[in-house]
Amino acid sequence: MVSIATLIDVSVPLLTFSLMVAVGMDLTTDDFRRVRQTPAVIVTGLVGPLLLLPPIAVGLAWLFAPPPAVAGSLLLIAACPIGGISNTYSYLARASTALSVALTGLSCLIAGVTMPVLGRVFGALFPDVVVGAPPAATFLVQLLLMLTLPIALGMWVRQRHAAWALRVQPTVQRLTFMGVGLVLALIVLDDPRAFLSDLSSMVTLAVAFVLCSSAAGWLTAAAVTADPRDRFTIAVEFGTRNLGVAMAVAVTLLGRVEFARFAYAYFLTEMPIMLLAATWFRQRHALLAPAAESLTAPE
Repeated sequence: MVSIATLIDVSVPLLTFSLMVAVGMDLTTDDFRRVRQTPAVIVTGLVGPLLLLPPIAVGLAWLFAPPPAVAGSLLLIAACPIGGISNTYSYLARASTALSVALTGLSCLIAGVTMPVLGRVFGALFPDVVVGAPPAATFLVQLLLMLTLPIALGMWVRQRHAAWALRVQPTVQRLTFMGVGLVLALIVLDDPRAFLSDLSSMVTLAVAFVLCSSAAGWLTAAAVTADPRDRFTIAVEFGTRNLGVAMAVAVTLLGRVEFARFAYAYFLTEMPIMLLAATWFRQRHALLAPAAESLTAPE
């Protein structure tokens, strides 16, 4: 019988490749054109998390002093690109979904370079927690192959076979998200006692990180745009991390399955918070829109 560990080792790389291909199939030249049209908003959504999430994660790790595996997991989550499910949150909130798609794709595209850099910083700050990482050059090449190559493949498919890509991309995305959930469940089942013993500290950290990072995103966006839809989208992008990438790096590159357990707790925490926020924003925006229209309507 195939062991759970073997299933995890085999499925994680395949799942990550499929997830990144789906991200690439969602990217178009219009997304890159947006960089020139709204550079301040795009730069805020891309660079802001790289500058603000690591200090937030480090501060929470020092404040809560969780077990080393949980602290390492939090740092890994903070270094990951934006998660694709953020597009769903923005869509449900009736916020800037196109902006969310562009930021998600571009964030994953540059993650092959940004994650090794942040990994070196975290390794210097927490040498007892961030251990087992390959040399920086090896880590960079591995991440480029794991992230950038399949995204480029997805973009090529979208460019050459646009109609087919548009038709199958939602199905690929749904199947991949389901696969991520299944593998996260397998990671928990691999050692349920360890997961349950750290559950309280993981949930506490996850709630604190989601709220702090989303608040940082909203405040940062407020400095560059007056559009509440863009502000909400950037706040969601800050708080939503790519758990598939986190899982792949933890299991495949670092060999630390225990790091991936936090991804499951983070997902279970992030989703209800973001869904509640999306519902609140959608209802609030629906109430404010008629009032704004009545103020601008001619007498």
